Amino acid sequence: MSAPGDPLSGRVLLVVEDEYLVVLELAEELERRGATMLGPVPDVRRALRLLEGTARLDGALLDIRLWDGLVYPVAEALRARAIPFVFVSGFEPEFIPERFRDVPLCTKPLDLDTVAAALFGASA
Repeated sequence: MSAPGDPLSGRVLLVVEDEYLVVLELAEELERRGATMLGPVPDVRRALRLLEGTARLDGALLDIRLWDGLVYPVAEALRARAIPFVFVSGFEPEFIPERFRDVPLCTKPLDLDTVAAALFGASA
């Protein structure tokens, strides 16, 4: 059960990630904190399809390199809908295209307090 006032509690978060072990750990932690995970999806194509069919989405965690390429089309779709997102990667910031340099970059293993602060401007 989540702690009262947890900034992730009650949030619906899209997770675009293709590493199975990362997803398992993340799903458990998000559930513990009261968030609902949409996905996970391992590729751009499925992420775009899921995003298109979703009415409520509070934020997203995007691995940059996926099975079918880079996640930037998903980032563009999220930005068009004004949905906050973070990149989750081992990439160095200079490898991220200029148009996404304002997006927070969280490194693995993830610290969900850092993710919550980056997405919602809150600390747990």
